[in-house]
Amino acid sequence: MAKSKIAYFCQSCGFESPKWLGKCPSCQQWNTFVEEVIEKGNASVPAWKPASTSQQRANKPVQVADITYAEEHRVPTPDKEFNRVLGGGIVPGSLVLIGGEPGIGKSTLMLQLALNMPHQKVLYVSGEESDRQIKMRAERLSPPPPPKGGAKNSASTNFDDKQAPPLGGGGGGACYILTETSTQNIFKQIESLEPDLVVIDSIQTLHSAHIESTPGSVSQVRECTAELLRFAKETSTPVFLIGHITKDGMIAGPKILEHMVDTVLQFEGDRHHVYRILRTIKNRFGSSSELGIYEMMGEGLREVSNPSEILLSHRETPLSGITISATLEGMRPMLIETQALVSTSAYGMPQRTATGFDTKRMSMLLAVLEKRCGFRLGAKDVFLNITGGIRVEDPAIDLGLAAAIISSHEDMPIPFKTCFAGELGLSGEIRAVNRVEQRIAEAQKLGFNQIFISKYNLPASGQDKKRMDLSRYNIDIKIVSSIEEVFGLLFG
Repeated sequence: MAKSKIAYFCQSCGFESPKWLGKCPSCQQWNTFVEEVIEKGNASVPAWKPASTSQQRANKPVQVADITYAEEHRVPTPDKEFNRVLGGGIVPGSLVLIGGEPGIGKSTLMLQLALNMPHQKVLYVSGEESDRQIKMRAERLSPPPPPKGGAKNSASTNFDDKQAPPLGGGGGGACYILTETSTQNIFKQIESLEPDLVVIDSIQTLHSAHIESTPGSVSQVRECTAELLRFAKETSTPVFLIGHITKDGMIAGPKILEHMVDTVLQFEGDRHHVYRILRTIKNRFGSSSELGIYEMMGEGLREVSNPSEILLSHRETPLSGITISATLEGMRPMLIETQALVSTSAYGMPQRTATGFDTKRMSMLLAVLEKRCGFRLGAKDVFLNITGGIRVEDPAIDLGLAAAIISSHEDMPIPFKTCFAGELGLSGEIRAVNRVEQRIAEAQKLGFNQIFISKYNLPASGQDKKRMDLSRYNIDIKIVSSIEEVFGLLFG
């Protein structure tokens, strides 16, 4: 019997070392190395191997012009928001990793998808819940909640202890449940069932017999993911992996896990809010900046087709410190409500708190307002909030936040139906933002009366062919160049 191989792995980034190290040379973290047995003496055959290794041949280099390209065939899902973040649908043979906090709704999202895939045989593998627990959740999700204004589908609910009879998804599909954590047993069931889609919940619970370390360790997560990756690519079967996240908000396990998969999705949101956001972190088959929004209901997750309407509060009286900003998430324009509260500091040390916005960028905005506009904010407490529980990194909301800060400082409300789209520079200038026409069109669609944009969004003279036609919009477009000009138009 061969001797077991022992190595040391960094629990933070997955760096492998033959000996213990106090400091990881890759991520520079201290005391993160743990000892793991990574190879058993009697395990020499991989869990998933090619059908015929003797037929493998070495690839030869070819010219780019000689490579034939065909567009990836995608399998659309009934969930339009899910299709959006994937780039149009599920690509056969793709490996997708979905991360999120505990209890945020990852299992609900994937089970809801598995129950409603039309004409697809789906295998849902769970290592965290029993089949009866999944049955209870499926009963709650059945029939599936349609988008707002849509029609409901029907689904049957027949389960067995180990492997369930099909649970139809309203479109001719079938969902099978398997409660198993061993990859060898999972692949045996896959070979007999031959599913069209596989969902793993979660990758941290799986273990391979070829690795002796405990489930959830760096070596186990990496080996199980590698086996599923080989299976997905060789059989053209899409595989979805549900992964845990660390306290820092990063996907748990080695960092190489994110490099192995084709797509990384982040399911996030506040438990105290009903809205959930599915964000694309990495996508080899589409854009990596798309966003899907869901509403958590008692019967499951409901798609939100128009996020601007849910992110805007319907108030009857004008209030100071509240503005509306036009932002973009991927290809989707959204109008969000930005709130600011400025008050005199009662403790000597002014507080700076931002929810859903970068605190360092908030400090930069306050410095510009104090230097360029003469507002004394050094002894003031400033609180910023992006409503809806979302986080925005688009610099186009700078102008709206600056207007909200001054509105709260002067206790003067911004006029109703006023929108902002502009980046604030250090010299007080209003910088241009990308795809401003989509932002204007979104504000006009929601009935806004005026929108403030930068004059640098207009093409220079001599570029008449590309000049933006503002006459086709039924909204008052305010062209501004500096923050002083904005406050002059707003407050006189």
